[in-house]
Amino acid sequence: MKTTWTVKEKSTGELQITINDDAWKKAQTKAFDKLVKNVDVPGFRKGQAPKELARKAISEQSILMEAVDYVATDALFEGIKEHNLSVITRPELNLNSVTADEVTMTFLITVKPAVKLGQYKGLDVKKEEVSVLPVEVDMKIEELREQFAELVLKETGKIEDKDTAVINFEGFKDGVAFEGGKGENYPLEIGSNSFIPGFEEALIGMETGEEKDVNLTFPENYGAEQLAGQDVVFKVKINEIKQRQLPEINDDFAKEANHHGTETIADLRMHLEEHLLEEKQHKADDEFGNTLLTKIVDASEVEIPDVLIEEETDSLVADFKNRISQQGFSFEQFTQITGQKEEELREQMKVDAGNKVKVRLVLDAIASEEKLEVASDEIEAEYNAIAQAYSMELAKVKELAPEDTIAYDLRLRKAFTLIRESVQQ
Repeated sequence: MKTTWTVKEKSTGELQITINDDAWKKAQTKAFDKLVKNVDVPGFRKGQAPKELARKAISEQSILMEAVDYVATDALFEGIKEHNLSVITRPELNLNSVTADEVTMTFLITVKPAVKLGQYKGLDVKKEEVSVLPVEVDMKIEELREQFAELVLKETGKIEDKDTAVINFEGFKDGVAFEGGKGENYPLEIGSNSFIPGFEEALIGMETGEEKDVNLTFPENYGAEQLAGQDVVFKVKINEIKQRQLPEINDDFAKEANHHGTETIADLRMHLEEHLLEEKQHKADDEFGNTLLTKIVDASEVEIPDVLIEEETDSLVADFKNRISQQGFSFEQFTQITGQKEEELREQMKVDAGNKVKVRLVLDAIASEEKLEVASDEIEAEYNAIAQAYSMELAKVKELAPEDTIAYDLRLRKAFTLIRESVQQ
C-alpha cells in the first residue's frame, strides 16, 4: 500500500492511497464470497450454486465496489497513522481508479490546523486596581430606598414626573371609541413610558378631579394596524395622585432592607461597600483575562477551517434559540417581530464563532507546547462540580458530557492559568 498526503488551503488535504498487494486480492475474494450468497442460479437454491456458475452471474464491477468497502476503512486508518494526521471531520472518499490489480482512492480530510504561536508568557498586562468611593455606596443606598419606597396619597398639588396618577381614560378615533382604549382607576406612573408617546407628559400639571382631552397620534409602527399613524383623542379624568415616599436612612431602614442580615446603617454601608468591591474585582479580573487572550490570539497565526466556524456558528445559533424559548418566544416569533432571517443571524454570529474557535486553537497549542496533561482525578472533580452546580445526578452528567470533552476543557483552562500566572508583575 502506498499513501501520499497533500495539504490544501485552510487545513484541508488529500490522502491518496493505492492498494495493489495481497490485501486487495483478499478483499476481492471476501467480496465475492459475500455476493455469491445472494445469487440466484436456475436449478440451485439461493447461494448454493457452484462458485464457477455463480461467478458468471456477478459482474466484476460489483465485486470491485464491494471489495473497496473491505479495504477503505483500514487503508484510511493506516494512512492517518503514517502521516500523523489529527482528523477533525469525517473524511470524504473519492475513487480514482478501480481494477482487479489495483485500486486508487483519495480521502478529502480536514485536519487540526497548525498554530504559529506568538509570545504568550510574561506579557506586560496590568490588572486594574479597584476601590469603592463613599459616593458609590450612597448611590446604592438610594437604589435600596427606591426599592422600599411607598406610594402615598398626594392630598394637594399637581402631577409631577414619577408620580402615579390613578386615572379613568377612554380613546376615540373620529369620535368613535376604539377597542382596548378604555380603563378605570388605572395606576399610571408618569415617566414609565407605558402609554404612547405624549400621553404621560400631557398629564403633568393636572390636579385631582381634573378632566382633560389629550390629542395624540399613534406611532406609525404601532402593533394595532387600525390605529398605526392615526390621530386620536383620549378623554382623561384624574381620580387620585400618589407620590413615592422614600424611607429615612436610619437603622430601621437597614433592618427592613435586610442586606446580609444587617441591622444598622453602618453595617449596611459596610456590606454594600464589600459587595461593590467584589463586583469591581470580578469585572477587572474579566477584563484582565480578555486583554491577555486578545494579545495572545492576535500574536498567533492560524488558518481556521471553514467547518470549525460552521460548527461553532451552529452552536451559537442553537444557544440563541434556546434563550429565546426560555423567554417564552419561538424563534419563528422572533423572526416575525424583528424581520431578521436565520441566515442573517448566522452571518452576524460567524465573526464571534471564528474568534471563539481561534481562542480554543491557540490555547490548545499552548497546552501542547507546555505539555499540559489532565489527570483522571481532576476529571472526576470537574464532573462532581458540574453535578453540584446544576443539581444533577453524577451519572447523568457523565452521560451528557463525554470524558474527552471534560479533559479538553480542563486542558484549555490550565493553559489559560499558566498564561495568567506568567504575567509580569
